[in-house]
Amino acid sequence: MSNSTPAHWDEKRLRSAVKAAGVALWSWNVDTDQLDLDDQAFELWDLPPSDEVCFEDLSSRIHPSDRDRVRAAFATTRAIVGAYDLDFRILVGDAVRWISARGTGVERNAVDRVVLGVFLDITGRKQAEEGHELLAGEMSHRVKNLLNIATGLTAITARSATTPAQMAEELMERLTALGRAHDLVRPIPGKQGKAALLGDLVTVLLAPHDDLGAFKGRIRVSVPRMGVGNNGATALALVLHELATNSMKYGALSDPAGSLDVSCGASGDDLVIIWTERGGPRVTPPSAEGFGSSLIARSMSRQLGGSLDYAWDPDGLIVTVTVKANRLAT
Repeated sequence: MSNSTPAHWDEKRLRSAVKAAGVALWSWNVDTDQLDLDDQAFELWDLPPSDEVCFEDLSSRIHPSDRDRVRAAFATTRAIVGAYDLDFRILVGDAVRWISARGTGVERNAVDRVVLGVFLDITGRKQAEEGHELLAGEMSHRVKNLLNIATGLTAITARSATTPAQMAEELMERLTALGRAHDLVRPIPGKQGKAALLGDLVTVLLAPHDDLGAFKGRIRVSVPRMGVGNNGATALALVLHELATNSMKYGALSDPAGSLDVSCGASGDDLVIIWTERGGPRVTPPSAEGFGSSLIARSMSRQLGGSLDYAWDPDGLIVTVTVKANRLAT
């Protein structure tokens, strides 16, 4: 096979291929600090084309958390012989963009000490990686929660059952209900329209935790009749499921004398759900936010345009869940 470049690989064709691949070209004179960028590089960094660009012009746009690391890495290219690869974030307006800088260091004894390289926009790949990490963390968290809930359900069933057969039957009913609740906290691709009524959603989620069933015991629910869309149901179910799990582990539902009241009302364009626990062990704010808390806070903000407010009352936890009514309906 010949090592020569085919005749039809002229500069125009090569530049067209580079552009199609999303590759931005650059060179940096490490002695004069002069940067030469192609049009795609200027566009990638959101800079106006100019013949007078220095490293500091790019450095000022690097994410503050990455800036010192990138400066140090570029400084070391003066002594690098061979290839290098560096990933970092830049700020383009209010958006964060991930960049991969790849190139070759300064050759030893070179007359013109110039570093050559390319910039690649790897934002999509980084977002996918972050999504996979979040999904893995969420799955691990949910499995641990399900095991804790199953343990709690076994305990409350044992208190109310009088025979092993009755305990087995009631426990199976609770675990089956828990399975239905778990289905509500995962999105179902392709499903559109109304997923449930708000009251039905709350009933399915909380039924496994009630000792007497059908909210005849320590769980009281009062919500308006309204439809909840698939996306809204998934997000709200995740929030309520997490609150119920924490209550089962640490709050009112962990104590036979504890009670839970869930009420709901409108406030302008918002729907406000009040989650009130009473009669359980004394509660105090956690020393640090756990994965579950950060997960539901992110779900509230991104999917429901809402917020969570915790009141650590000595008599029990009170959580105010505020969501946009129009988001809940989607």
